[in-house]
Amino acid sequence: MKLYTIGFTQKSADEFFTLLQQAKVKRVLDVRLHNESQLAGFSKKKDLEYFLRAIADIAYVHLSELAPTPELFDQYKKKGGAWPVFEKNFVRLLASRKVDERVPKALLDKACLLCSEPSAEHCHRRLVAEYLQAKWGDVEIVHL
Repeated sequence: MKLYTIGFTQKSADEFFTLLQQAKVKRVLDVRLHNESQLAGFSKKKDLEYFLRAIADIAYVHLSELAPTPELFDQYKKKGGAWPVFEKNFVRLLASRKVDERVPKALLDKACLLCSEPSAEHCHRRLVAEYLQAKWGDVEIVHL
């Protein structure tokens, strides 16, 4: 199974959609907690769903169970919490939600986890991908 991740921040729409097309992504799995913010630009939920379909024939699915809780998000982003603490708590949240059992593997094959962070290093999309890789074992992760 190949699982991609991408962040839209610091990418033009051209770069964003080209990366998805070149990777032959079948569906974008939006793992953002807030996906309708005015700051999201071309990646606002309804706009993104349209653009993906119209430009690249890519499906769109919002998977809120792969997003952090508002409290966890705020502690890290708004209150300046430490990344290692967020990472530990978020992985614990994924385990408590049993995402490896609840999210169908077929949904993730050739899919791309979407969040806003420009790189995967300090983004929960990387943690989701690595968590599923550890649980399922047959996941190749590619960060676009």
